[in-house]
Order: sequence, then C-alpha cells, then structure tokens
Amino acid sequence: DVQLVESGGGSVQAGESPTLSCALSGYDDKSGCLGWFRQAPGNECELVSTISSDGSTYYADSVKGRFTISRDNSKNTLFLQMNVLRPEDTAMYYCAADWTDCPGRSTLTADWFRSAYWGQGTQVTVS
Repeated sequence: DVQLVESGGGSVQAGESPTLSCALSGYDDKSGCLGWFRQAPGNECELVSTISSDGSTYYADSVKGRFTISRDNSKNTLFLQMNVLRPEDTAMYYCAADWTDCPGRSTLTADWFRSAYWGQGTQVTVS
C-alpha cells in the first residue's frame, strides 16, 4: 500500500519560487527512480524532472535552469524547488516512484512511469 502525497502547491504570482514536496509511505526502495510530472487541462502529462539513486538528475527543457529536484532517502521525501515561475508553469503537479532505477535519458518519458506509484497531484497556478 505505497502512498505518495504531494504538497506545496497553490496560487502564486509570476516570479515567485515555491517548493513542492512529495511524501512517500510504504516505499522502502532507495534505488528506485523518482520523478515529477505536470499536466495542464487538455495537455498530455509532461515529464518535468527525475532523480536516480545516485543523484543523477534530468530536467525538461522547459524547466532546465529554473527547477531543482532532490530526494531525502532518510525521510522518504522528494522535493521540487521551482524558481521564477511563469504562467505557463500552471498545471497539476504529480510525483511518482518506480521500483527500478531511472533509465537512460533517451528512455525518460512519462510513459516509462506508467506502472509506477503515483500521487494525487497538487495544483500550481501562476498568474
């Protein structure tokens, strides 16, 4: 009964820099791949960022240089620091955890996490 719960979302002004958190319970896999995703109404689920067991990270071009992903294995918590938000960042943000480590960058897509554990999402609205 693995559970993922996102928090930290809300309505913010453009230029603000909040941090999202993802609390994992019932998940004891330090080697698993963790990721953040977002989906705006009418759009497909977009892979935002991933972090592997060795700390290797991936970022979508749309957030590279602005967002930072990190994980605290001792607390089973995943973070997404979002700097200088833009209106186009508005979306539901989801975290996901897989039982295997992250694949190569050529395979890093939202589809790869299809069978992973997912949270319920947290809304981020930028105006």
